[in-house]
Amino acid sequence: MTALRRVASRAPLYRGQYVSRKALAIKRVDSEILTRADVQFDLLHYIFSDPTRAFTDETPGKPPTKVNFCDLYVNALYNSSKCSKIMRDKMHETPAFAIEFAKISLLTNVGRINTTMAFFPEMKTALRSYHPVPSLQKTDGNVQDAPRIKNCLKAALLPSEAKDPPGPPANISAIQAKLKSGQVPPTSVVNLIFVLTNNSAVSGVQAISPTHFDSPVEFIDLFLPTNISSACRARAFLWMIFHYHEGSSIPNPFGDDYSLQYPGKVPWLQRMTVEEQQLENRDPPEEIEWGKKMAHQRSLFLQELVSGGESDKRPRIVASTSQSKSHLLSLHV
Repeated sequence: MTALRRVASRAPLYRGQYVSRKALAIKRVDSEILTRADVQFDLLHYIFSDPTRAFTDETPGKPPTKVNFCDLYVNALYNSSKCSKIMRDKMHETPAFAIEFAKISLLTNVGRINTTMAFFPEMKTALRSYHPVPSLQKTDGNVQDAPRIKNCLKAALLPSEAKDPPGPPANISAIQAKLKSGQVPPTSVVNLIFVLTNNSAVSGVQAISPTHFDSPVEFIDLFLPTNISSACRARAFLWMIFHYHEGSSIPNPFGDDYSLQYPGKVPWLQRMTVEEQQLENRDPPEEIEWGKKMAHQRSLFLQELVSGGESDKRPRIVASTSQSKSHLLSLHV
């Protein structure tokens, strides 16, 4: 590990990318595909395919059991008070859809997908933009739109948090206080991720990045395109979740020699060459074709709306200005 650090010290220094929530969110025009690089598909794959049963399940009414992160997160969404019956039924009937929905939800959880995005082509409101996500829409389930996903996330609470105030802890200090009092988990995994994201780039006593990451890397950089390998970023993310979900007083199963040598630090974040980066998040031709097909479907739908094909339904999407109408008609495949 010492030799590895010497080699890394001579490599170009990775610069943290997180500046603000505005810069964090993916920005694309209506109908534009969200590629594997956009959603960091390989990172999500490593996170949700990790088999380590290290996390205390949050499912209400069940005895405490240990589950992997995938089951922990999917169960949290399934048990959210804002998860509709239709969505629950689809998640139960099609486990692959549940994981796809969980991956898009995690991106929403950390702010990569903001509330202006939707993921079905028949979306009518002009306040949101449609985006096919070929790598995360392999099943025929409707993953809805970002505002509904955000509502589901906000309501994914522990039973004790869903009651009267004070509600879920809003900062790292409150989470640590609950852990010290013996409450495991101290908060829901969804709220924990909200807190970690909100504290990613702050300074002072609530700062988490200087404690766990070597400058200039921040927690939220784990979800951004970078020269740090997807596998290493996934391991660092899982290390962070375990550290605050289960506590720091027990061995972290996601640790490595580096995190053992430097207590409190995430596992080693291996840098990649440009050639190695190009091998990650590669879009298969069939996904690109599916994305183009859905973009074309969206274009036809918008043209029908603008031309008055659904005038009897009085859709609210009709733009208030001729400029907006021209923009809708100009969408290309």
